[in-house]
Formats: sequence, C-alpha cells, structure tokens
Amino acid sequence: MTNSPDPASPGPRRSGDRLLHVALVLFGIGILAVIGIFVTPIVSDSDPGLWLYGLAMLAPAGFLLALVFALWSGRRAR
Repeated sequence: MTNSPDPASPGPRRSGDRLLHVALVLFGIGILAVIGIFVTPIVSDSDPGLWLYGLAMLAPAGFLLALVFALWSGRRAR
C-alpha cells in the first residue's frame, strides 16, 4: 500500500476560494433584487423601493469579484 493521496478527496482549501463564495452570494442577492424590481409593480401598484435598487448593484459587484478570482487563480496555477 502506498502513501499516495486519494484522488477523490478534495485538496486543502485555498484562502482564495472564499472570494469566489462571496462573489457568488453577492451576485445571487443582486439577481434576486433585479427580479424583485420587476415583480414589485406586477404584484402591487407601488414602485420598488430605493433599497431594492441598491441591492441590485450587488450583481455587478459580485461579477467583478468573480472575475478577479478567476484572474487571480489562473495566475496562481502557473
């Protein structure tokens, strides 16, 4: 029996993986806010609140963080 690691087991977690999780959460919240902006006038006769537009700005922020993560992890692999 050899001491080689099991290929099915995940490797050690990198600190940069947390950046990807934060980016995905921000992007998801932003997309849900965009959906809320379109659904609010359908469900009620009121306009969406300003806070909903603020939350919608998290979608591009999450996208940019994911892009930074992709560039950073690609550079690290070299």
